[in-house]
Amino acid sequence: MEGLLGIISEAYDHYEENLQLMQRAIELSSIELNQAKNKVQYALAQLNEKNEDLVSSIHYARLIQEAILPSEDRFRSALPDSFVFHRPRDIVSGDFYWLQEFDDKVLIAAVDCTGHGVPGAFMSIIGNNALNAAVREEGLTTPSLILDSLNRGVSSTLRSQASSTNDTMGIKDGMDIALVSVDYKNMKIEYAGAYNPLYVIRDGNLVETKGDKFPIGLPLGDELRLFTNHTFDLKEGDQVYIFSDGYPDQFGGPQGKKFKYDNFRSLLFKIHQLSPRKQLKMIQQGFEDWKGDLPQLDDVLLIGFRL
Repeated sequence: MEGLLGIISEAYDHYEENLQLMQRAIELSSIELNQAKNKVQYALAQLNEKNEDLVSSIHYARLIQEAILPSEDRFRSALPDSFVFHRPRDIVSGDFYWLQEFDDKVLIAAVDCTGHGVPGAFMSIIGNNALNAAVREEGLTTPSLILDSLNRGVSSTLRSQASSTNDTMGIKDGMDIALVSVDYKNMKIEYAGAYNPLYVIRDGNLVETKGDKFPIGLPLGDELRLFTNHTFDLKEGDQVYIFSDGYPDQFGGPQGKKFKYDNFRSLLFKIHQLSPRKQLKMIQQGFEDWKGDLPQLDDVLLIGFRL
């Protein structure tokens, strides 16, 4: 009996000892867990702070980007019956629009830079500056010659950057563009484009003029090509559209497919006789209805004006 009590007593002593060891282990684990939790919380706080700084910087970049765009008042002063639908995918945009008045002509461009977000926004500043230089410094008003100058300027900038960073592959970014020159005095319009076309609706017919099938800004090793200039007589009541590919390429609808150019042309034809304000409203609503709950795929830009 005494032997059994001794075994029980010894077992109890070991139990107390093991229990104390276990409690100590739990305490240590709890301390380590709290330390790890504090480290994670500190890292998250730092990450959130950096993210807030980054987002704040991008929002400020948006203000800078918007400052280079022609104001609504300026746009409507040059083109009274006009509208601009500009919907960036991100805070800043790779699509931008440009307007200059020079030698009794109004020059308008819809530009789609490679990519979107911050890279696209940087490209938009390069493109805007090069367009301004072509008109203000070189005195160019013919769309094809402006695009040739823009091509040289953008390609030179990108090649220079590739050379300075020893990038043997080159920078493949560039831009697509539709550029028109409107001469109200002589009732003529000139157009040149890199991929992006020109639509003119007249007397119930939509006429498409396609741009050249090469972009602004070519990689290292490629030869610069010259753009084609198209000239047309204007007629009072002509409705003109230039745009990027963001609207027709947007996924949506019942089956989540692209909107496509056929639907895009049908939409424009349906609304072209409305006032600019009503056209803009229907274009905005049409885009939202088609997109639904799907994310916006790309930056969207559409400019319309009536002669």
